[in-house]
Amino acid sequence: QVQLVESGGGLVQAGGSLRLSCATSGRTISNYRMGWFRQAPGKEREFVAAINRSGGNSNYRDSVKGRFAISRDNAKNTMYLQMNSLKSEETAVYYCAAQFTILDIVQADPREYTIWGQGTQVTVSS
Repeated sequence: QVQLVESGGGLVQAGGSLRLSCATSGRTISNYRMGWFRQAPGKEREFVAAINRSGGNSNYRDSVKGRFAISRDNAKNTMYLQMNSLKSEETAVYYCAAQFTILDIVQADPREYTIWGQGTQVTVSS
């Protein structure tokens, strides 16, 4: 079973940047589709970005397009989320997720993921 550990969160001023990492252990991630989600206090978990197994295709929620970039390095068993021009309303706990699949597709629905990390806090001050 793949285990996920997020890192890279922290406190940043609005307009700043952070790079999140999702390190995996247990098995190679090349057979897993992966994604980033976030949850702010009192709100439901929401989709941020997702990437297919090979890393050739990705999808983003509209509000982060052009500012965030998802990537993965299957050789290092790690996924990344580069976040630029951060906004205060993006303060949340950010989670990475993975799902074993034979389909090389991108999946934005959190219900389609069964493996989750513990989350990393991102706080954007205005």
